[in-house]
Amino acid sequence: MARAVQKITLSQSRDIPFNRLVLSQSNVRRIKAGVSIEELAQDIARRTLLQSLTVRPVLDEGGAETGMFEIPAGGRRYRALELLVKQKRLARNAPVPCVIRTGGLAEEDSLAENVQRAPLHPLDQFRAFRDMSEKGMSEDEIAAAFFVSVQVVKQRLRLAAVSPALLDVYAEDGMSLDQLMAFAVNPDHERQQQVWEAVQRSHNKEPYHIRRLLTEGAVRASDKRAQFVGIEAYDAAGGDIIRDLFQQDDGGWLQDPMLLDRLVAERLEREAGNIRSEGWKWVEVAADFPYGHIYGLRRISGESVAMTDEEVAAAEALRAEYERLEQEHSDVDVLPESVDQRLGEIETALAELDERPVQYDADEIARAGVFVSIDASGALRVERGYVRPDDEPAIPEAEEEAAAERSATPAATSVSGDATEGQTGTSENTEEPDQEEGIKPIPDRLMTELTAYRTLALRDALAGDADVAFLAALHALCLKLFYRYTPESCLDVDAKSVVFGSQAPGLGDATIAKAVDERHRQWSEQLPRESAELWDALSTFDRDSRDALFAHCIALSVNAVYEPWNRRPRALGHADRLAEAIELDVAAAGWSPTVDNYLGRVTKARILQAVREAKGETAAQLIEHLKKGEMAERAQELLTGSGWLPEPLRTPGRPSGATSPASESGPISPSSSGEDAPVSECQAAMPDAEHPVEDAPVPDEPLVAAE
Repeated sequence: MARAVQKITLSQSRDIPFNRLVLSQSNVRRIKAGVSIEELAQDIARRTLLQSLTVRPVLDEGGAETGMFEIPAGGRRYRALELLVKQKRLARNAPVPCVIRTGGLAEEDSLAENVQRAPLHPLDQFRAFRDMSEKGMSEDEIAAAFFVSVQVVKQRLRLAAVSPALLDVYAEDGMSLDQLMAFAVNPDHERQQQVWEAVQRSHNKEPYHIRRLLTEGAVRASDKRAQFVGIEAYDAAGGDIIRDLFQQDDGGWLQDPMLLDRLVAERLEREAGNIRSEGWKWVEVAADFPYGHIYGLRRISGESVAMTDEEVAAAEALRAEYERLEQEHSDVDVLPESVDQRLGEIETALAELDERPVQYDADEIARAGVFVSIDASGALRVERGYVRPDDEPAIPEAEEEAAAERSATPAATSVSGDATEGQTGTSENTEEPDQEEGIKPIPDRLMTELTAYRTLALRDALAGDADVAFLAALHALCLKLFYRYTPESCLDVDAKSVVFGSQAPGLGDATIAKAVDERHRQWSEQLPRESAELWDALSTFDRDSRDALFAHCIALSVNAVYEPWNRRPRALGHADRLAEAIELDVAAAGWSPTVDNYLGRVTKARILQAVREAKGETAAQLIEHLKKGEMAERAQELLTGSGWLPEPLRTPGRPSGATSPASESGPISPSSSGEDAPVSECQAAMPDAEHPVEDAPVPDEPLVAAE
């Protein structure tokens, strides 16, 4: 006979007036956690009590019920109800649904209620928020209902919008929450699944790597092209922008680079149209030109337009107002917002008045051109007044003939002082020409022989005059670097200003690049317009000016760029010697390690090595547990202002980050011993019998190690 299964009996439940309930000392919850009592009270006021209290009768000394009930499980709910009673939002005798327990221990009731409760999976919360949103609740309403910020609601909804296939993987613990947040950056489900498959085959499954793959091909909103066009214009044109709701994204990513480039080209063309109306011969337009694009072009100079009487009066009034506001608030530490805003407006207005337009000669405009591009901040960059070699005015034939006569006169004179003597050394059988025929030109072969001798004599004499040798070398360099190529120097000296084959990001907008370009512009303005006048102009320069100009020309020819396809260990070794000689400090020149230019492009081990070298072992240990993306950002903060440099930027013989004193050696100049220093520089660049390049030190490997 089958044995009957004993049926269980559930605890009795009933409504008990609130004023007959008291807290039990048997509640195992001692530590505050989770939602606050105030938030729970607000939730009960909104939805009423969703979960009953567990209570036990309070007995007297004889074991009889007193009519009071203690609460071993549900103490937080009781306190929330108590707060509502104090706020007079709930009656003191309001009935409270309770489950009455009599058997076992009160502590058992409290512990079981908390231990047996299964926490809600995050994905269930994401989907619940999504369902409420689909049923008409706004993000603000959801945030208010669950006492979270609107940003949290946006994040949960974004996570719920990830590809269902990836959500299933997350539900089965196949990916971490950090990885899921990384996938939420791009709403394209197909792309999300492609990246997940790629990540499965890769050793790198870090969230930053997932974000990088999902935003590959997109353009950051902080990019200068996006700043130039404006996010509003891009959005109005139908462009998509994706945002990362879980970390700083600098405004997000623009998903349609082709649309952005079209908008950039259209605006640049509109700006160029306005500039063409000024009468320039040509206008070149590009979002960015390679660094050094203006070298070899002559820049015309213009005159700044003077201020009108009205503009002068306006500037004086603005300065007076600025000084008055500063004096009135000189005794306060923080300026009122309205005053601070007005001061900023005055500074902007004064800057606009001080930036005067430039007027150019109409004839010069007709042969010169303009480069129109975008600067690093996203503002329009206009470089006016550059003349190409082909557009230079032609030299009149009379001047060419005169120049040819001047160049031929010395040689002709040296052999034609006496007609008979000039004919003697060539051939004894040569007949003396008749007087009526006049003096014939010297034969080409003889001219070659005579000028060869003269060249040798020039070399010997020039070697004994360092000042003239220096001037001749400077003249040859300036012809190549400031003028169109013309054979106006008898020195076979060449100088090339190297165009970087692979530009570093933002190289043209760096402080150093601007300094070099400005120095080149200033020298261009001091040199004569015509190359034929260059020698006379250089002859009038004092020694300091010549030294400075020579150093500038030589500096433009430096090429210490490591290129994997062009191994030049000896040249890179010489770059080390040069850096050591001038005590180069790249950190003082403005370079600092950032996520973009170094930290985000090397391994975690190198990031930690950088922090360890700059800040010590303790600082490195503080970030070694971080993911690479976070580690790079934190390292950037730690290394700011430290002067730390990676190996390829360090100068041999000095510690990384040390601040060097100003070099006392000065610019390159002829040595006191009488040697011709400029010629020595050229000999170092071109091997010959007396200066073989094999004598240079040879490092085992290039300075930049491959990652």
